[in-house]
Amino acid sequence: MEISKIQIKNFRLLKDFSLDLEDELSLIIGKNNTGKTSVLTALDKFINPSSRKAITLDDFNVGLKKELVEYLSGSKVLPNENDYQPLGIELKIYIEYTEQDDLSQVRLLIMSLDPSDNNIVLKFEYKIGHEQLLKLKGYYAEQSEKFNNNPELFLKEHLLDYFGSVQKKSLLFSDETVFIDLVKENIHLTNILSFDYISAKRSVTNKESDKTLSLQTAKIYKRTDDSEEQIDASDRFKQTLRNTDKELSTIYADMFDGLIKKVNQFGGVNPTDTKLKIASTLQHRDLLDGNTTVMYSHDSHDLPEHYNGLGYMNLISMIFDIEMVMGKFRRTLKEKPAAINLFFIEEPEAHTHPQMQYIFIKNIKSLLKENREREDGITIQLQTVITTHSSHIVSECDFNDIKYLRKNNSTYDVKAKNLKALQDEYKSGDDIEDAKLKRDFKFLKQYLTLNRAELFFADKAIFIEGDTERILVPAMMKKIDQEFSSPDETPLLSQNISLVEVGAYSQIFEKFIDFIGIKSLVITDIDSQYTQEIVDGQKTKKKTIKCKPSDPLANKTSNASLKFFFGDHDLDFYKNLSIDEKVLRKVDTQWIQDPDGYFLMVYQTEESRYHGRSFEDAFFSLNKALLGNDAENFPSLTKKHFNKFVDDADGDPYVFAEKAVNSKPTLAIEILLNSEKVGEHEFSNWQVPSYIKEGLLWLRKS
Repeated sequence: MEISKIQIKNFRLLKDFSLDLEDELSLIIGKNNTGKTSVLTALDKFINPSSRKAITLDDFNVGLKKELVEYLSGSKVLPNENDYQPLGIELKIYIEYTEQDDLSQVRLLIMSLDPSDNNIVLKFEYKIGHEQLLKLKGYYAEQSEKFNNNPELFLKEHLLDYFGSVQKKSLLFSDETVFIDLVKENIHLTNILSFDYISAKRSVTNKESDKTLSLQTAKIYKRTDDSEEQIDASDRFKQTLRNTDKELSTIYADMFDGLIKKVNQFGGVNPTDTKLKIASTLQHRDLLDGNTTVMYSHDSHDLPEHYNGLGYMNLISMIFDIEMVMGKFRRTLKEKPAAINLFFIEEPEAHTHPQMQYIFIKNIKSLLKENREREDGITIQLQTVITTHSSHIVSECDFNDIKYLRKNNSTYDVKAKNLKALQDEYKSGDDIEDAKLKRDFKFLKQYLTLNRAELFFADKAIFIEGDTERILVPAMMKKIDQEFSSPDETPLLSQNISLVEVGAYSQIFEKFIDFIGIKSLVITDIDSQYTQEIVDGQKTKKKTIKCKPSDPLANKTSNASLKFFFGDHDLDFYKNLSIDEKVLRKVDTQWIQDPDGYFLMVYQTEESRYHGRSFEDAFFSLNKALLGNDAENFPSLTKKHFNKFVDDADGDPYVFAEKAVNSKPTLAIEILLNSEKVGEHEFSNWQVPSYIKEGLLWLRKS
């Protein structure tokens, strides 16, 4: 038995949200403010309701809030009762079971006699009916002046009076209009569904006064299983306390003898009726509160818990928390565990360094599996959800466990995507093409998890070809921020932009880029060429010759990425595109030109009457002066071609880039080493090639 899906409507960012759960572990990822915590909060408020966790107006989705305000203010006419759909928040939990499952605890929720229907649907809703909404509107009309004619202020104060309590239902899967009202039927969910979580807001510090770990040991003791081992240890503990009580009571009699005599003098107690006595009554469950201390043993010395690093303390604290929650799920041997247990761990990476994050995610499944077993042989049904911002955790997680949350800023809504569904995008129906797509997906999966998991958390991305761009693009971003500052735009270096090296294979990432929908810039080369026929004996062969874009014979591009996204080989096509015509958007399976798209490809363009073929070619056509006259400043360049280029006023940048450059990464570092700062502007003695400049300025915009 397991939860297959969770649906949430109108709760904060979760306007119409659906999340599929894996049978063991689901990893929820996404950028900041995409609703990860909202999922946890909604589950907690509906499954574990209390006055402290009451639903408030701030929990309402902005669309729902707006609709209520419009009804109250009169700007929207309230429909008649027959046409009215109750307004509010709802949570649905879809449960699937098999013939092998113990159904004794859920039998009252099984509504279908169809043997193929193995579903249970739990629905929690916090809604206002038509009659109550009419009363709410009428009362607001009377009280509006007291609230400065502000419906939101009024709703914050009177929401509970008209929405009432959370309704709980069990729905028929095939027809959700058929249901059982769990409240009216007095069906409690305690033994059906148990939910608990570890919040990201943990109280661990490494201050001397902190006793978090020590206090957790007391809580763990109070929650411990009644296993034979625990019972035996607990009995020995209690017997020791009874012996201690006897000894302390004798000591207390002497310590408080004078005090008791003074009480008797004031007639507080009649000695003939009763005798005042102060005795020791140590309670085993209370003694551990504040009286146990977690220590670290080092070189035969015991050190207090706060002596260790904050990261280790958080990791240990999480393990303690997991033990406590699992103890709640297992329950005592006298109780039966709930049919389904849902465990939510929020941002386990908090205050831990990357290595600890690797350790945590590698071991969490086995730790939870061990804790599912009870002393009496019962194994609890457990599903775990982890939310994270950590690329390190993502890189060690099963790709198919990942759920990516993506927010649509225009609709203020969040959708959840299963990464395992991305594999379906790499299928075409053609066997030969599918073999290639399968290889592409395998590469993408390995690349993302091993090298660039931070892409999942980026707001924007730059895809580059090689080491030269990887080293220089951050410097170019800083240079553009300094030279083209705008009060309306956030500097590039202040934005969450991921720099990804993909070689000449950006097309492999196209489905992933569309899947996560982030604004992306590809910096590539125009790779101009032409085909020449060569006579070899009796045969005529065609040979591809690379050349400058300005070469009269140049007519094609060899760049696979350009040809994939634009679908054209013709060099003149690319030479004549404006910046807006290089912006793309994916529609169905095709990338189309759209100036409002989210994907831009830039490559070398004509600048100062010169058109480069590669980055080095374009860069040094603009920045020849950076080289100076001393080849010692650029040891990676071949001295012969260095001298030839700098000494000749008409030196050819294309030939220089082809013959002088021995190591592109080293050359990039030498460019930075020879850069100069003037005032507040760094890298002042060289220019950014125009194609990269226009791409970065496009990316900087919201």
